[in-house]
Amino acid sequence: MTGPNRTPDRTGVRPPTAEPAAGATKTGGLVSRVSAGALRLFLVAAALFWLLPTLGLLISSFLSPTDLNKGGWWQVLTAPSRLTADNYSRLLANDTITGSLLNTVAIAVPATLLVLVLGAFAGYAFAWLEFPGRDWLFLVVVGLLVVPVQVALIPVSELFGSIGLFETTAGVVLFHTAFGLPFAVFLLRNFFAEIPRELLEAARLDGAGELRLFARVVLPLGGPAIASLGIFQFLWVWNDMLVALVFADSAHPPVTVALQQQVRQFGNNIDVLAPGAFLSMVVPLVVFFAFQRQFVSGVMAGAIK
Repeated sequence: MTGPNRTPDRTGVRPPTAEPAAGATKTGGLVSRVSAGALRLFLVAAALFWLLPTLGLLISSFLSPTDLNKGGWWQVLTAPSRLTADNYSRLLANDTITGSLLNTVAIAVPATLLVLVLGAFAGYAFAWLEFPGRDWLFLVVVGLLVVPVQVALIPVSELFGSIGLFETTAGVVLFHTAFGLPFAVFLLRNFFAEIPRELLEAARLDGAGELRLFARVVLPLGGPAIASLGIFQFLWVWNDMLVALVFADSAHPPVTVALQQQVRQFGNNIDVLAPGAFLSMVVPLVVFFAFQRQFVSGVMAGAIK
């Protein structure tokens, strides 16, 4: 006979342990479901709190100047009939704002494509090509990540002024490309280095050259990382105002500078700024949701590696 400690009897057989009660199992499952529900409620509340300023901007963009002067955007909760699209009608009729949106596209798209193309080539070279000084040169690229944009404004302005690129769209694109490349090379080099060497060697044995190997093997495998990089670069360039304020043509500014000029010319007119700011947010949101799956895949792949 065994004692309270349930030690084996003389035959050496340990008595079977008691199974947990069904009530305990149900209680544990109930606690888990309650905890998961509380976590979901917390995340939803945090998301709503985070989106509250954007919601206020959206509602303010549909209020007339008179209603905006009377109170905050929350007045539509009791008087939704005050919402109107007149602000957007006047804004789209403003050639300065509509032209600035096109100017922003002319800056953001080339600056993003150049960073992706040059960064992909450089990342592949640093990952899989042997050339003298490769490691030291990569350390220089990594060191450029810590250089702030503000440090380069004055010397680059003098350089662009001497070669005729100051206050031009090409100058803004080159500046964004130069400061976007170090991070692009660093990110893509680390991602490409995780590709199995056997896969590349098999492609070389099949007669693939470096360019074909890069286009047919490396780029498809690096698609998620390239998509993530493209989203980050596009959002940074689209929302930038400092570089555009210094280097862009004052007669044809991007949307961020155009909105800043509206404040300077007409004062704190929220009926112009609210729809203009929200309209400038639409394009980045469309780009993000269009490449959301690739973005998540790239982030998850980077986290796993």
